[in-house]
Amino acid sequence: MSQPDSSRTIIHMDLDAFFCAVEILLDPSLKDVPFVVGGRAEDRGVVAAASYASRKYGVRSAMPTAEALRRCPDLKIVSNRRGTYSEYSRQVMAILDEVSPLVEQLSIDEAFLDVSDAVRGPDEAAALAHDLQQRIEDETGLSASLGVASNKLVAKIASDLEKPHGLVVVPPGEEAAFLAPLAVRELWGVGPKTAERLTQMGITTIGQLAATSKAVLELEFGTHGRAMWRHAQGIDNRPVTPDREAKSISHEVTFSSDVSDEDALARELLRQSEGVGRRLRRAELHAATIKLKLRWSDFTTLTRQTTLPTPTNLDQDIYQTALDLLHENWPRGKPVRLIGVGASNFGEPVVQLGLFDEVEIDERQERLTDAVDDLRERFGRDAVTRAALLDEGEGYDGESRND
Repeated sequence: MSQPDSSRTIIHMDLDAFFCAVEILLDPSLKDVPFVVGGRAEDRGVVAAASYASRKYGVRSAMPTAEALRRCPDLKIVSNRRGTYSEYSRQVMAILDEVSPLVEQLSIDEAFLDVSDAVRGPDEAAALAHDLQQRIEDETGLSASLGVASNKLVAKIASDLEKPHGLVVVPPGEEAAFLAPLAVRELWGVGPKTAERLTQMGITTIGQLAATSKAVLELEFGTHGRAMWRHAQGIDNRPVTPDREAKSISHEVTFSSDVSDEDALARELLRQSEGVGRRLRRAELHAATIKLKLRWSDFTTLTRQTTLPTPTNLDQDIYQTALDLLHENWPRGKPVRLIGVGASNFGEPVVQLGLFDEVEIDERQERLTDAVDDLRERFGRDAVTRAALLDEGEGYDGESRND
């Protein structure tokens, strides 16, 4: 039987009651007040978004405003400010673009991210998602719910389960077990009519659907039946398809306890530089600007960057630049809560024809880097590890994020 592809890590990000959340940011008096964004009843208006306070009365989006007022007579109506919402959406999507070059925006308030290159295992995926959720709140004031899984289908369903401000991680191999107790209506492509026919067949949960013969479902629903059966197993091989070019690529870590050891910080910079370099090469990009990000125990954040003479995507170039920035800007011994490396200002590499020795060295580094990338692609990210990273984590336990 087919199995879900466990090699990928996908995040689905969904902003909670987005339009209403923006309105509360603009007018804090709306907090905890039943209100909707939409048209007025006398104009045959429809609810575009309902606050969580109004949902307690059964008010929902796409409901006629007149019906919403019948259910909640004290309901406040707020006019739509689409331009303002678009600006907040752009701010959030810019954050996502820094987390991964593979971002697929589905609507003004939700998107998929493929962070497979950024994490190793569900614990790192959970830490990255948690930090992303916190960063969205810190930088925009908005709340987001996130689902993390090996594919889009399961990640999307996971993000809906614990709204608002939910974070659900489905470890690889547990997709079918996660889906099993949920109602069949949770699956993409199962609308009211299909759900009714499934109920008549005695199928009300995704687990029951998964246990049904694929042949029976094909006979009843045709090719749609085969797709439903695959989805019920937690199988979805669709890639995350970016619709924008990334403007920066970065990687950062929030330590579980503050780190003041220089060697430990240098090892983390090396690991992050390798991650940034790998992602640059996969995207066939070269970056001229390298950025270091530091956050102290009091949450004060410092960022410093430098621009190289020629763009690069080599790990050693990125690492050495980031290390220099660390030495220049880190007060020795000061505890660090977060450290990160970023690359931006993409361009084509420039070869200085007179410097034959330097060109030869760069070519050797490129060949070595290509060989390492190939080995990791074939045998996994841990197939080749620098000696400096073999004792990585000694003395601290980091939470990784890709930024």
